[in-house]
Amino acid sequence: MTRAWLELPTIGIFLTLALLYYGAALALVSLIFHSPLRGRIQKLNGIVAPFFSSVAILFALLTGFLANDVGDRNRHAVRAVQTEAGEIRNVYALSVASVSDMTDIRTAMKVYVKSVLGDEWPAMQARRFSPRTDAAFDDLLREVSDPSITRDASAPVHVALLGAAIRAGTARNERLSLAADQTNDLKWLSVLLLGLITQLALSLVHMDRPRAMLTALTVFGTGAVVALGIIALQEQPYEGAFRVSPAPLENLLTLSVDGPAGALPAPPAPEK
Repeated sequence: MTRAWLELPTIGIFLTLALLYYGAALALVSLIFHSPLRGRIQKLNGIVAPFFSSVAILFALLTGFLANDVGDRNRHAVRAVQTEAGEIRNVYALSVASVSDMTDIRTAMKVYVKSVLGDEWPAMQARRFSPRTDAAFDDLLREVSDPSITRDASAPVHVALLGAAIRAGTARNERLSLAADQTNDLKWLSVLLLGLITQLALSLVHMDRPRAMLTALTVFGTGAVVALGIIALQEQPYEGAFRVSPAPLENLLTLSVDGPAGALPAPPAPEK
């Protein structure tokens, strides 16, 4: 249920929160002042205001912890994409600087990046993996692991190539792990329920003033809708309104398989 709500578009997330908290406010006012149970409920009158504060503090603390978790995960998501793109660029730079021909490595690298953007990125947004991208990365590792590189380009170059490729794979695994992470679902449920309990506590300290109760519940509900809605928009790091951009990986597509010289424009034809 929580996951389905988090996957809604922006307007759906805010509308759901508004229906939940504004609906709860109207329901509490109706129950306390207009229902057949109002006589029994009014017997609870006399609860002091500090009682509300204890519940509100719990709600605020858990909301803060949730926001910190979401923000931290988004920072890791950005770092994973930038690290992966940076290490792949290192593979490219090393292959170009080497004295031996490493066109096959650059070709495999280009195929892998295209597969990430075309196959894995859409699959990742649905929390799935891409077998094509797995195969493309395996091909890249196979090319980088070729023993002939040590003979033709020296052992230090080969070690540097292998290290960059492995670090790119590690960053990719972190990216996939962050995209599939659902560990915050229970925290979201706890925060939403604590918000409702806070509204209940607010109503218990305004038992004799219906307008004050409705005003307090509306103000709190508005704050909860705004705060939780903005946090929810960042829950999915690779989709939604504030998703992490694949631009660092897209920039790799501008690299030429033939090396820097291949990216230069053709020389002008000689004048006759």
